[in-house]
Amino acid sequence: MQTDHEVSHTHHRNRHVLQKMEGAVGIVMVIAIAVLAIGLVYGIMTTGNATPAYLR
Repeated sequence: MQTDHEVSHTHHRNRHVLQKMEGAVGIVMVIAIAVLAIGLVYGIMTTGNATPAYLR
């Protein structure tokens, strides 16, 4: 039989840490989209022709 002093408590994760991670995920997604867009523009500019080879 357990008394009030022997009750085991499970520690909950810190909600502030999870909220910060959730905010960071949005920022990382925006950065990833920007990097992919820059790569797409760079790839189009370096090929000299924007028409794909299978459409020529």
